[in-house]
Amino acid sequence: MVSQPAPGDTPWNLPWPLPDRRDLRDRLLSAYATDRGYHDTRHLAEVLARLSELGEEGNTEVVLAAWFHDAVYDGEPGAEERSAELAEAELAGVADDTLDVAEVARLVRLTERHDPAPGDRNGEALCDADLAILAAPADRYREYAAGVRQEYAAYSDADFRSGRLGVLEDLAARHPLFRTSYAREHWEPRARANLAQEIAELRARSTGPS
Repeated sequence: MVSQPAPGDTPWNLPWPLPDRRDLRDRLLSAYATDRGYHDTRHLAEVLARLSELGEEGNTEVVLAAWFHDAVYDGEPGAEERSAELAEAELAGVADDTLDVAEVARLVRLTERHDPAPGDRNGEALCDADLAILAAPADRYREYAAGVRQEYAAYSDADFRSGRLGVLEDLAARHPLFRTSYAREHWEPRARANLAQEIAELRARSTGPS
């Protein structure tokens, strides 16, 4: 089971690797602070906390990719691509030739499918951190599922159930679900239990009285 961010974590003390670009940090925080549902500032904080748990808190490209990965989130296809393009544009002016902007953008794009190539350490860490919500305690998992439903409020219950089942069944069919050894050991059992429960509930609603 994943641990939760520290109670004192506020948006302005989340780890930010570019001390000279706090203006950029604040714009990104504003993007996450909108009434999105699940993909909000809390989600950003949780992903950053999971990266720290994976020992990647000092990996500038991975941490920046976490900040940018849902900077554009509107429920429409291609949001990850638009987030990656935003990263490329915003980081192009960073006066630090040690920052690999192309790597940040590549990592953001990976969060569309969460399917990094074997041995892609950066990709494995970011994708595992993003999917770690699947291993959350039961109450947080319920909040997450409700937040996702809120994001797709324009869809009927039947259409949402169909789409959500497709996503969850795809995840449940992955072996392993997580790519890092730490996540497989510490997060995978709980994540599979949460997935199985939500899938069963959605299937029951699909076959029950309308």
